[in-house]
Amino acid sequence: MSLKTVSAADAISRLGDFSAVIDARTESEFAQDAIPGAINWPSLNDEERKIIGTIYKQVSPFEARKRGAMLVSANIARHIEREVLDKDRNWQPLVYCWRGGQRSGALALVLAQIGFRVHVVEGGYKAFRTAVLADLPVLANRLDYRVICGPTGSGKTRLLQALIAEGAQVLDLEALASHRSSVLGSIPGQPQPTQKRFDTLVWNALRQFDPARPVFVESESRKVGNVAIGDALIARMRASPCLDLQLPFEERVALLLEDYAFFAHDDALFCDRLGALTELRGKATVQGWQEDVVAGRTEKVVRELLEKHYDPGYRASMVRNFSRYADAQPLTPSGRGADAMRSLARQMLS
Repeated sequence: MSLKTVSAADAISRLGDFSAVIDARTESEFAQDAIPGAINWPSLNDEERKIIGTIYKQVSPFEARKRGAMLVSANIARHIEREVLDKDRNWQPLVYCWRGGQRSGALALVLAQIGFRVHVVEGGYKAFRTAVLADLPVLANRLDYRVICGPTGSGKTRLLQALIAEGAQVLDLEALASHRSSVLGSIPGQPQPTQKRFDTLVWNALRQFDPARPVFVESESRKVGNVAIGDALIARMRASPCLDLQLPFEERVALLLEDYAFFAHDDALFCDRLGALTELRGKATVQGWQEDVVAGRTEKVVRELLEKHYDPGYRASMVRNFSRYADAQPLTPSGRGADAMRSLARQMLS
């Protein structure tokens, strides 16, 4: 039987060595966050864990352990039938649960008894989370950033995508956060990750970058929707060289109408989002925008949002938050389209 424990740090450094990373926690725990690449084999599912917890408190720990053993054994049997029967003896899984205790231990023991080489994360997900939080500042501070600035609608996300296509290192925080980083930035059908999950996604991206090459990133606020960028990373971004993406006003309006087309097809959604601006822009202004949306005057609303909400104070805010913005190198694409952004990306990297 081959069953070993590994520290969270060791497991992180060796993730590529394992055939599979198996999370033995419940489905809701797994949805909150997980080790990158992990698959979920619950030893107890949410409802079962609730039942066992109730028995533990209201009857006795002994009765709870008996019932828990029955449920865990049945679940492990199903996992083996579904996932393991086709594996050869060289299959080498890494297993973890919340703190590296009974749930991962039971699964790991059975797999090891079969003859697989099994490793269990000592301290489980909790130890992994601690390691990630400790590692994030280290990773953030070792990299050299180029911050792409520009007012709303200037095409910053499009430029980042073009840079990725040209082979550049890009940290797309809005993509990781599933949010476009404004009061109107929530993306329909794409819920945001938890803060824990966002931290893990950022950490996983940072650890794969080459410190010898620059990392391009957008000039984000500290919060991207409901998740926050870590202190070390936001501080490094704000102290890094800036690039100022400049696009004519009419091009910005057209770009926003393209990128936020879902608003044009869902008046109720757009009006609801605009309601969040009432405190900042006043009830009368927001109601006027909502009436324009219902009347089909979406382009007019986009123009006024830029003129009255997004653009005022933009430069002052950038100078205040990004110490090198005043010296930003201007970037002037020939247009808002993909070809223009690819051409600009090639110029930047040449």
